Amino acid sequence: MKRTITIILVLSLTVLLAPRLSAQSQSSRLKEVLEIINSKYIDTVNIHHLVDNAISKTLLELDPHSTFIPADQVFSANESLNSSFEGIGIEYLMIDDTLTVQSVVTDGPSDSAGILPGDKFIRADGRTIAGVAMSTTAIQKLLRGRKGTKVTIELIRKGISDTLSYVIIRDKIPIISVDAAYMPEPGIVYVRLSRFAMESPLEVTRSIHTLSEEYPNGVILDLRGNFGGYLYSAGMVANIFLSGGQLIFYTEGLNSPRRDFNAYGNGLYPYGPLVLLVDENSASSSEIVAGAIQDWDRGVIIGRRTFGKGLVQRAFNLSDGSQIHLTIARYHTPSGRVIQAPYEQGKRDEYYRHQYSDRYASGEIFSRDSIKVDDSLEFTTLKLQRKIYGGGGIIPDFFVPRDTSGVTPYYTALMLRGLIHGFINRYVDAHRADFDPAIPFEEFYANYNLGDELLAGLIEYARTSGLEPDYDQLSSSLSLISTQLKALLSRSLYGNTAYYRVINMENDPEFALALEVIRHWGYR
Repeated sequence: MKRTITIILVLSLTVLLAPRLSAQSQSSRLKEVLEIINSKYIDTVNIHHLVDNAISKTLLELDPHSTFIPADQVFSANESLNSSFEGIGIEYLMIDDTLTVQSVVTDGPSDSAGILPGDKFIRADGRTIAGVAMSTTAIQKLLRGRKGTKVTIELIRKGISDTLSYVIIRDKIPIISVDAAYMPEPGIVYVRLSRFAMESPLEVTRSIHTLSEEYPNGVILDLRGNFGGYLYSAGMVANIFLSGGQLIFYTEGLNSPRRDFNAYGNGLYPYGPLVLLVDENSASSSEIVAGAIQDWDRGVIIGRRTFGKGLVQRAFNLSDGSQIHLTIARYHTPSGRVIQAPYEQGKRDEYYRHQYSDRYASGEIFSRDSIKVDDSLEFTTLKLQRKIYGGGGIIPDFFVPRDTSGVTPYYTALMLRGLIHGFINRYVDAHRADFDPAIPFEEFYANYNLGDELLAGLIEYARTSGLEPDYDQLSSSLSLISTQLKALLSRSLYGNTAYYRVINMENDPEFALALEVIRHWGYR
C-alpha cells in the first residue's frame, strides 16, 4: 500500500523536471494529487511522511550528492561540524528505520567502547530502536544524557552473525577535527585532520604554532579518510600554506555566477617543505586543499587518487524544519580542473560502486598504471608547468599502493568485531596500576614488546567472544596485530596522538615517504 502511494508521488514529482511545463504548474499538479489522496483514500494516510519520501526520491534523480534531511535529523546531521554536546559520540543516519553509524568521534565514548562505522543499533537499554519507525528525537533521548551515565547498546555488524553488546559511558563530546599533532623529527610537524569543521583552520594553525617555536622545517598534513566538511574551512586551511592573492578555488554553476576564493596573505606557513597525504577516502574539502597545493606547486601530494567529489551543496531550509542539500555549483582548482568524478543523473548506487569497488577491481588501488586518465583533461601546474589531470579526483605526485600483506580472515575478524579494541580496554582497566604515567611515550614505545602473555590474552578473549584462533593466519598477521595492540595501548595511556605515532612509525609507507621527501626537499 505504502509502496503504491510512494510511486504515485514520485511520478508526480519527477515530472517537475520536464521542460514543457513550468515549475508552478507542476507543483499545482502535485498539490492536486495530495489533496485527492488526503480526501478520498480508503485508509488514513501520513501525508507528511509521503511528501518526505517523495522529495527524497526526487533528489535521487539528480546528482549523487543532493540529499533530503527530515526535520528530526537536521540537528544530528550538522552537529559534528559545529559544537560540543553530551552523549555517546557518533554520527549516524536512519537507513531503513535502522540507526546506522556513519562515523565515530575520535577518543569519544563510543570509540573507547569499540563502536565502528557501519554498525547498526538494534536496542538501547533493552528498548528496540530498529525497524520501529522511531523518530530521531526519540532515539536521541535514549542515546544522549548526562556525562557519566551509561547506556547499553546491542548492535549488528557486517560480517558478524551474532548480536554484539556494548556498555557506553556518556561524556562531553568535543568536536575536534585535528586527531593528532606531533613532531616526528625536530622541526617537522605532523597534523592529521579528520574533517573540515568550523574550527579546523584555527586547530591546524594552533597545532603548527604550538609544536614549532621556530619556523617549521617541514609540515605533513594528513587528509587520509577526510571526507570533507565546510567549504569555507577548506579555503582557510589552504590559506595557511599559500601566499596572498593566490587563487585557492572557484565555484560556478548554471544559476551560480563564478566566485573566487583567494589566499589572504596571512597564512602561518606560506613557504617551506609541505607534504599532503591523501587516499581514496579523501573527498570534497580535502580535494580543494590538495588541488590548490598541487596546482601552485606549493607542496607534494602522496598516496592514492582521491574520491572525486567536486560539487558544491547549499542547504535550503524548508518550512517544517527539514532541509535539502542541493548541488548548486562545481568547484574548480586554480588551474581550472574539475575534480568531480563522472556520474549519470539518477544512478547514485552505480556512482558509489564505481568510486569504491570498481577501483579495487581495476587494480588502481594497487598500481598507478591502472589509473585511467583522460588526455583531453590535461592541465599544467601554475609554476613548474607539470602535467596534471582533471576528470575525477586528485592524482598524487607520488603514488603509494595499498598494502594488504598480512591481512588474513582471522585478522579481519578481529578488527570487524572490535576484539583487539575491546581486549585492550579490559587489559588497561585491569593493569592500569602497572603503568607509570611519568614514563614518556618515547620510552614506553622503545621498550614495548608483544609478550606471549598479552598475545595469549587476546587469543583467549577472542575465543570467548566466539572467534576460534587460526594459528597459521595469526602467524601471518602477527605484525599487524602487534601494531594494533601497541597503538591502542598507547592511546589508552597517552592519548589519541600516541595512537597515530605508533601507526605512522610501524606500518605507514606514505608517512615514511613523506619524511623522506621533506628531508631531501632541495633535491625534488
